[in-house]
Amino acid sequence: MTMLSFRVTQADARSVQEWAQRLGIDRSQLLRDALRRQLLRLASEVDAETWAEVPLDVGEQSLAAVADWGPAEDWSDWSHATR
Repeated sequence: MTMLSFRVTQADARSVQEWAQRLGIDRSQLLRDALRRQLLRLASEVDAETWAEVPLDVGEQSLAAVADWGPAEDWSDWSHATR
């Protein structure tokens, strides 16, 4: 792991401490999780741009038809019929 250091307002520092205590985790863990979620959100925005710039090809679009089939039949009662 690499150490990062940054400044925050007193209000944010208090909020971090309060949330860490509520969640029963270290402040560092709370900040790592928050940073990871923010980075994932930013990456998803880039993903959306990529999808717009490079749409699915015909082969990839064919999988969408499978999704339109809807849920599979309910076979939950099938095991009772074999008894």
